Formats: sequence, structure tokens, C-alpha cells
Amino acid sequence: MKQNSKIKDPLTRVTREAMLKAKQYGFSDMQLAHIWGSTEKALRQLRKEIGVIPVYKTVDTCAAEFEAHTPYHYSTYDQENESVRTDRKKVIILGGGPNRIGQGIEFDYCCVHGVYALAEEGIETIMINCNPETVSTDYDTTDKLYFEPLTLEDVLNIYDHEQPLGVIVSFGGQTPLKIAKSLEDHGVKILGTSSEGIDIAEDRERFGALLRKLKIPHPMYGTAYSVTNAVLVAEQIGFPVLIRPSYVLGGRAMEICYNSDAVREYMKKAVDVSPDHPVLIDRFLEDAFEFDVDAVCDGKDVLIGGVMEHIEEAGIHSGDSSCVLPPYMISEKNLEDLKIHTVRLAKALKVIGLINIQYAMKDGVVYVLEVNPRASRTVPFVSKAVGLPLAKIAAKVMVGRTLEDLGVKDFDYQKVKHISVKEAVFPFSKFPRVPVFLGPEMRSTGEVMGIASEFGAAIAKAQMGAGNTLPTEGKIFISVNNSDKNEITLEIARGYERLGFSFVATEGTSRFLCEHGIPCESVYKVNEGRPNIVDLIKNGEIKLVINTPLGEESRYDEYSIGWAAIEQKVSFITTLSAAASAVKGIEQQKSHGIEVRSLQEYQKGIPATT
Repeated sequence: MKQNSKIKDPLTRVTREAMLKAKQYGFSDMQLAHIWGSTEKALRQLRKEIGVIPVYKTVDTCAAEFEAHTPYHYSTYDQENESVRTDRKKVIILGGGPNRIGQGIEFDYCCVHGVYALAEEGIETIMINCNPETVSTDYDTTDKLYFEPLTLEDVLNIYDHEQPLGVIVSFGGQTPLKIAKSLEDHGVKILGTSSEGIDIAEDRERFGALLRKLKIPHPMYGTAYSVTNAVLVAEQIGFPVLIRPSYVLGGRAMEICYNSDAVREYMKKAVDVSPDHPVLIDRFLEDAFEFDVDAVCDGKDVLIGGVMEHIEEAGIHSGDSSCVLPPYMISEKNLEDLKIHTVRLAKALKVIGLINIQYAMKDGVVYVLEVNPRASRTVPFVSKAVGLPLAKIAAKVMVGRTLEDLGVKDFDYQKVKHISVKEAVFPFSKFPRVPVFLGPEMRSTGEVMGIASEFGAAIAKAQMGAGNTLPTEGKIFISVNNSDKNEITLEIARGYERLGFSFVATEGTSRFLCEHGIPCESVYKVNEGRPNIVDLIKNGEIKLVINTPLGEESRYDEYSIGWAAIEQKVSFITTLSAAASAVKGIEQQKSHGIEVRSLQEYQKGIPATT
């Protein structure tokens, strides 16, 4: 009881003994500031003034048998500090933190490559991360590893002890970015893009102003601070809308809303709205093509590492979408627009290091959807596809090197001759009855890569790697929305027909195919009667499902079809572009087989072996 009364004393009466005991009990600065009615910054200052600072203990990776050159450290409020600071130039890299769905291991790849790059520059590397499942927390990856939480307090404590040249926050994804501004406010030097550039890209009002100034097209958008305000903004923009909190991780809590009631429901259940945490509302470009660009900027020049075209529709989280490098369905003019926008945005945000930009193309217009002045999930894929280590280049740029110095200023990814396909891997079979159709919230837990000289073979390899081997014969269920009942669908269906497949479809799609000379059986929708399409899938009669939803009702119908397909391990396709790519993959499997070459052989242009 006596100790509790000390903890509740005003900050001006806090003794060193009380502070030390509270820290030894595990209270954070933020918790103590709340208890004592102060601020975290003021409490930290007092704690340092009265000499209550953490020390770092060493985990001996050689069990004291001989001197350990690869130890790692953890903090405690004890007497002796076992972490010895060197006189070398040093840089701290913040990792990605705990692994969870929505935070991919791809960020760890960037952290580790950053370590390798700085080592090549003769700089001591210090990693702060708290995830034992990563390579960055292998004790022999970096010169020094601190196994600590990625909080402002813990990072500042290590920064004070190590006195580095600066801190890299842009390799670990959204987790370290959240504390970048606070670190800078405490005098920490952020290497690479400043917190100002990061904030412009994240703040919808400031980013919108920048796009208008640069005259770069973007979907209509708005910002809301209340339920009523959100409904009003959504109605002004026009449905469907994409609604999300600001500063989200992995698309978490994003949702596509098709009417005002859906917006109200979202605001009530998903978001704690305040002036400091507004809700972002964007016009959802349904049925658009989406593209991703990864680039490196040194403040003067911009290196475009690669342009990827998503196979899935716009609105599906980039971490969940299959993508192709180089893009295969874009005009030269639109591709040039995309490159120009990338260069202008990188320079306007004063990016130093990596930048990822997501675009949508609809009716021949390229729109900017999102800009992330940091490492992205696609950096490892692009780096392996084009043979250029983007994260290593970015790390060297952050410590003063230029793209010209590094000999990559004039790199052209379009000279790469092979096709690379990224395919997401999903955990749906492990989580029965969760919604399976894809959307803006990230659902995947990994990804695979297929490389080949032809598009079809790359698609087939990627599908094999993801455990979705494409069928080479049998019956296909096809159901397309009204806007997809066009010549593209007919061309895709004829492609499957040439490969020997037969069709089953819901009434509208069946009539459409038959009217154009493609034989097709009719089957009930899920709620129309029995036997319906789910029955056929469960009976093993369907080998491939092609279902392109459009609008709220059809997306709900997709749920039951998707789950039946997953339970029966039937490949499930939800876009025409994915259906077209699958035709190419099956055709390649049936006619030419799959070539085998190593990644290094592709990057060097070595011919395939037979």
C-alpha cells in the first residue's frame, strides 16, 4: 500500500526510489505519466535527470565456452550495463515487430538487406526488433541486436546509449513509421525520407493538395470525423466507397460500402473516430486495373525498379493480389504516365530511399490510389524478378550514396526478358467459415513466385507454388456480372473450350454463352433451388470456378461458392483477368510443359535447359 501511494504522487514529488521501483515493476513511461497526471515526454525527462535509466544485459550465444562475437541484448533496470558501445559509425534499423496477418515477412527481407548494405559501407548495424521468427533477429545477422519492443520509449533508450548516425524507420513497414514523428520530435535523426514526407503521404488532406498541385488524377475522396459526417461525405462522393481509418496496417479495418446504411454500420462497429484519427473515404473504382510501382529516389534521380500489374481487380489489397512483372495489359501512353507520376511524386515528397505507389487504370486514365514512402511488400519480389537489390540500394542512398555512384541510375526494368508472377497464399483452409472473397483488408499469410519465358508458364508455376494447381480437363463453373458479359468473356470461354473444357453456368451467364455459340449447362444459384452450384462443387463435378462479383448482393453470393471451392480444393477465380491468365497457364501445361531454370539463370539470360 505504501508503494501504491508513492506511485499516485504528483510528478513534482516523485522520488528516485519510487521511479526506480515503478520501472523495475515493469511500468512504461506512458503508463506512469498517465498515473501521475503528466506527459510521457516530461516523465522521461525527469527519469533521466534523476538517473533512472535502463541497462542492457547480454545473452551469451556461446554459453560462456568462449568469447561470443554474436550476442544480443535486452533491457532491465539493474546496476551493471553489459552492452559496450563502440567508436565506429553506426546506424539503428527498426524491424517490423511481431508477425501477424497483415504484416508480412517481406519487411524483414528489407531490414536484413539494409544490414548487409550498411556493412558493405563499413557502418556498424544495430537492429531493434522483438520477433523471434525473423532473420533480422538471428544474432549473427547484425553487429548488435536489441530484442526490445518497438515503442518510442525503448527506441529512445537505445538511441541514447548507442549514439548512432541515425535511425532507419522505412524498412519495417507501418509499425516503425508510426513512431517516426515522435522520434524526430525527441531529436532523433531519421535517415531517409523525413517524417514530414511520410506525413504528407499519410495525411489525406495534405496528400490531396499535393496531387492537385501536381495535376495528377486521383479518385474522389473525403475525410470524416463522425458517423453523420461519414454518411454525408460518402453520398457526395458516390457509391461504392472504400472506407478506412488513417494509418492502417495491412488494410486492417478497411471496407467497401455500397450504401449509407453500410457506412453507418462500419462507423459504429469498427472505428474509434476523433479529430486526431479521422476516417478516410475514397470513391472505389470498381472493375479497374491496378498497378504497383517500387522505386528508389536519392533526392535527385529516381530509379524505377519495376511496374507490376495486379491480376485481381482494383480494391483488393496489394498483399493479396497476384501480380505480373512486366505489366501485360497497359498502353505505352498509360505506362509512360505512370512513370512520370512516380518520378514527380518521389521528388515532391523529397523521398530518400524506397517509395511504393499504387495506381488504378480505368477508361484509359491512370489514377493515383496511394503512396508509401517506405519499403513495400513487393520489394523482395521485384528485386528477385529484375535482379536488382532495391533494399540494399535504398540503404546506401540513405547514408549519402547516389544512384549514379552505385551505377544504377540508368537501369531499365523493361529490358528484363522473362515474366515473373507473384501469387498470394491464403490460410482459409485453416479457418473454417471465414469470408473468403478478397477485399481491401489483407488476408494472405505468404506469397510465392513463378518465373518463365512465357506468361502462361509463369502463371502455372505460381499457381503450383501456392497449392492451386490448375486443372487440365473437366467442367468449369462460370458466372459473370452483367458488365462482364462481353467479348472478353467470350474470348476467355472459347479459350477454355479449345482446351477441352465444358461449362456450367447460372441462368444469365448460360444464356449469354449459348447465344454466342458456346455450349453451356444451366444450374441454380445458391438460393434458387437444388441441385445448385454448391452441390455440384461438393459432388466433385466442378474442376474450376470463375465467378466475377459486382455489387453487394453478388459478393454475398460469392461467399458460399468460395467456401465450397476451398473445401473441395477447387481453384477459385474472381476476375476476368485472372481467368484469362489461367487459360494461358493451362495451355502451357498441356502443350509445352514447364521449363526449369534457376533464378540466377533467368537474371543472366541463360537459355532454358531441356
